[in-house]
Amino acid sequence: MNDEAVKQEPGQWLAGTVLGMPSHEALPAAIGEVHARPSPLIEAPRLLLQLSFMTESGSTLDQAALADLSRRLGIAAPDRHARHHAMKWGKGSLSWERHTEFSTYLWDCPADARTGRPLDDSPFGNGFSPPGKVISGVKLDIRKWTPQNERLIAGFDAASLCYSLVENGKAAAVTDFRQDGDGLTRILILDGGLSPARTGALSQRLIEIETYRTLAMLGLPLAQSLSPRMRRIEDRLAALTGEMRASDHRDSQELLAELTDLAAELEADAAASLYRFGASRAYHGIVEERLEALGEIAVPGYDTWSAFLQRRVAPAMRTCRSIEARQDSLSEKLARAATLLRTWVDVDVERQNRDVLASMNNRARLQLRLQQTVEGLSVAAVSYYVVGLIGYLAKGSAMFGEPVKPETVTAISVPFAVLAIWWLVRRIRRSHRDEAGK
Repeated sequence: MNDEAVKQEPGQWLAGTVLGMPSHEALPAAIGEVHARPSPLIEAPRLLLQLSFMTESGSTLDQAALADLSRRLGIAAPDRHARHHAMKWGKGSLSWERHTEFSTYLWDCPADARTGRPLDDSPFGNGFSPPGKVISGVKLDIRKWTPQNERLIAGFDAASLCYSLVENGKAAAVTDFRQDGDGLTRILILDGGLSPARTGALSQRLIEIETYRTLAMLGLPLAQSLSPRMRRIEDRLAALTGEMRASDHRDSQELLAELTDLAAELEADAAASLYRFGASRAYHGIVEERLEALGEIAVPGYDTWSAFLQRRVAPAMRTCRSIEARQDSLSEKLARAATLLRTWVDVDVERQNRDVLASMNNRARLQLRLQQTVEGLSVAAVSYYVVGLIGYLAKGSAMFGEPVKPETVTAISVPFAVLAIWWLVRRIRRSHRDEAGK
């Protein structure tokens, strides 16, 4: 072990080394992540207020809001690469976390034991610049479990009231998933003897259930908007396949173009909804994990959180999954129909090519016949001129001795001249054919 490691205080880890040996550069981040978001230590009475903002466009507005809050407190703003930060706010604290598409601001403060009102001013009052649009707001009231505080349950909507025992019966979690006048979902915890650590963990779990439940439901409006468009594509696909079955008056090129347009429209919708449906599945999975970790004990006459959300949220998630499955199935059907049409188009093209080749063969055959006719005429014409030359030679033979009758010589030379010219033309044509074959 080197000297620097020896100088460290007991229990203090020297980042970058393990037993004095160099550690992996990602080790501090991997180890620190499990301690990055500890559950707060909370004692009743306490009030927790969390706002979640959609920040898909980036962290610029988040950093501006945090910098403004830090200036109001006279402290340094967090690093722009930070993903979580906590600061003291009055007698309580303000915690910020940045997630993939949203960020949360959680303010907890002591509350009046009788009225439940906060003892400090909220950081979300005048002067707070929201980093985006609010997607979730939760107001969590933690009270001691007394007969007086138990009467607060009557203030919730009985139609959607969820009331169950948690933490082995040492606490009760109450909500109606309704929003109050400020647009916040009210949650009540009746503390029957929890430790501050367990109260903090329970509070964090209940707030996450409401936050992620809301985020999971964002996929439902998108699914509902896509359903009629997919129905229209399905109906048009059925009509196109019906036209494909009718062999008469079928324009394969036009049908293929329309199928391609439908496939492009479907793929555009699928690409646009891919992230939202995937995020809804992930958020719903987190909700189910948190509900399972609650370990609820049903109170006779009331819904548990799990039963209520299973009845209300699960159908929405099934709708999203159904739309995804319809998109995949419809995409495969469109692909199969397009493949079949492309086959038909290829067959039509091959049929056209066959007709073109047949037409070319006919033209070549006609040209051959014309050529043979021309060759016959050319043999006759050339032979005529050759016989004429021989006739002239016969007429001039009197200059060299015994004269020969030109008519006799001309008549005898005709078959020989014709045969000679025919053989010469045939030989020339054969030589051209041999060169073309090579």
